[in-house]
Amino acid sequence: MKRRVVITGMGAVTPIGNTVDAFWNSVKEQKVGIGPITKFDTTEYKVKIAAEVKGFVAKERMDVKASRRMDVFTQYAVAAAQEAKDMAGINMDEEDPYRVGVIIGSGIGGLDVMEKEYDKVITKGPKRVNPLMVPMMISNMAAGNVAIAFGCKGKCTDVVTACATGTNSIGDALRAIQYGDADVMFAGGTESCIVRVAVAGFTNLTALSTEEDPMKASLPFDKNRSGFVMGEGAGVVVLEELEHAKKRGAKIYAELCGYGSTCDAYHITAPIDDGSGAAKAMELAMEEAGVKPEEVDYVNAHGTGTHHNDLFETRAVHAAFGDAASSLKVNSTKSMIGHLLGAAGAVEVITCVKSIEEGYIHQTVGTTEPGEGCDLDYVIGEPVHQDVNVALTNSLGFGGHNATLLLKKYNQ
Repeated sequence: MKRRVVITGMGAVTPIGNTVDAFWNSVKEQKVGIGPITKFDTTEYKVKIAAEVKGFVAKERMDVKASRRMDVFTQYAVAAAQEAKDMAGINMDEEDPYRVGVIIGSGIGGLDVMEKEYDKVITKGPKRVNPLMVPMMISNMAAGNVAIAFGCKGKCTDVVTACATGTNSIGDALRAIQYGDADVMFAGGTESCIVRVAVAGFTNLTALSTEEDPMKASLPFDKNRSGFVMGEGAGVVVLEELEHAKKRGAKIYAELCGYGSTCDAYHITAPIDDGSGAAKAMELAMEEAGVKPEEVDYVNAHGTGTHHNDLFETRAVHAAFGDAASSLKVNSTKSMIGHLLGAAGAVEVITCVKSIEEGYIHQTVGTTEPGEGCDLDYVIGEPVHQDVNVALTNSLGFGGHNATLLLKKYNQ
């Protein structure tokens, strides 16, 4: 019998706030965290803007010496995990460390350090490369460093499924607890790759918006959408077996009830045009949770602002929900924070938890008129205040990876 799993802690580093409270307050203020790229000179680049994390100082959030041995994506993960741990009130001295695990993924990993050290090879020779380059670069080091920081000796893995990474990580952590591999899991995603080669690569793939007005760049489902805006940050949640959480008197923010994971098996970047893979992931999540389509209040969409994603995800929602699709509230947090790639799904899970907690569904900021074929209620113009008992979040990644999580308001 599967064990029930609840969320007892959350941590976030985002382009609109470096804690959960700061992020959520900015969401309610409809703040857009997109602006000119400051991390490198964009003179020769078509894309001039991104959603950068602002004002993050690693030494204020973690051990100073340890932080110097981490790439930025790992620093974001450790900071978010520490916030989640503090919120959950986890005391590792009272836990069996082999029952506490970590699944925190990154879609790209330490591209920043890789780029800088490659520059050294070319300009100064191989002997000048940082001896810590490899342990700073490899994508499992976010999970590894969180485990080291807290003494988590249970399952510790790194999911890499492109833009579905954060959602798959939380889903796999759910399974670890459901089937008895762990009692507590730190789970989520992290990313920091607003660097020259990444921006050039995504630009030449024609995935990024070349709009220079930050308020018109990330327009999910809008008729004028023109691509996604690259973002960065991290989201980490503490998942806990229900009885374990109750025994220690933890505050429960939501219950994680369903997980669906599929593959389009279709194309390396484009989603399948009928949305069938994403639809199946949603159906699986609802089936596991024992939830009917008409019982879902809200879908936090992948909603990147690319033509194909938004149109095909809309088709997927129709396929999964049938007649109930017309009564759903659907939004995209990427309208404010851009696309955090491997971290996107994890931050969007936090958005769902806060929506359940406060009965608040944020608007898809900037979107004014849905594009052709985009015919759902995308919460345009103003936010919606209503009870949210069941929320669903989607992530769709290059390679055809689809992941959906279903969260419920916690009831004993």
